[in-house]
Amino acid sequence: MVIRVLGSAAGGGFPQWNCACVNCAGVRKGRIAAITRMEESVGLSAGASDWFLINASPDIRAQIESCVSLHPPQSRSSPIQAIVLTNGDLDHCLGLLTLRENHRLVIYTTDSVRRGFTEGNVLYRTLQRFAEQVTWRTLKLDVEEPLLLADGRPSGLSVMAVAVPGKLPIHLEGLVSPGEPDVNVGLRFRQSDDGGVFAYFPAVGRITSSVLNALEDADCIMFDGTFWSSDELSAPGFLGKSAEDLAHWPVSGSHGSLAMLSQITARRRVFIHINNTNPMLRVDSPERTLVDAAGWEVAWDGMGILV
Repeated sequence: MVIRVLGSAAGGGFPQWNCACVNCAGVRKGRIAAITRMEESVGLSAGASDWFLINASPDIRAQIESCVSLHPPQSRSSPIQAIVLTNGDLDHCLGLLTLRENHRLVIYTTDSVRRGFTEGNVLYRTLQRFAEQVTWRTLKLDVEEPLLLADGRPSGLSVMAVAVPGKLPIHLEGLVSPGEPDVNVGLRFRQSDDGGVFAYFPAVGRITSSVLNALEDADCIMFDGTFWSSDELSAPGFLGKSAEDLAHWPVSGSHGSLAMLSQITARRRVFIHINNTNPMLRVDSPERTLVDAAGWEVAWDGMGILV
């Protein structure tokens, strides 16, 4: 299984367009040991020429161009077989509207996320230029099923969606029930021939027993690294909400993900979806030292992993 990080930042990217925090101002001026990042998205392949995208960020065009394996092999074609969505956040699905150039798309997601994107969304008409331009394939919770190529053939991978505590995107508040368990999911991918498992959980509002069970036997996990601390946004006055209020469990602290996931035995453990304010973006920060010492990695754009 081949994994390629296309974007590793949270919504807004790094630096964020309207932010002059220590990180954003520092990376713009070259004053800190950090690199820029596009919004979170990952490419996945069974090892052949066929690829799946996990989430479709607003940076999707630049991300495709940055990865030679995703370039069209011939006129008006693409090796991208399908896109798998973890929730309906704009930084996860807005890129779908960029892929409008009379090309058939296959999208895997839950019923709640599909309804949130299609119902009452006039912009969705740009993906209805011809009959069946988009094929929706439903992810059912806790059901492992084959991940199929665009033409329906097996890809050599399977996928299972796991319900994860989260919150509705602002644009869906009042339109979709926040109690639906499938509004936010983590994904477990398994390679058919060798059983290798990749667990992808970029938005985790709380670490539950279900989340721990889904991570337990994975060979590689990518986990929510949005905020280092609970008060990362509130302390400097950026936003009067905690990390938990925004449905992202913080990395640090006695109950943070770094501590709670200390027994996870995956060979590769990677934080992804990292907010522009997170101090672990700086490679020489004390926070990054703690992450490294715990055997974790911080995702970067272009990072490749073989499972």
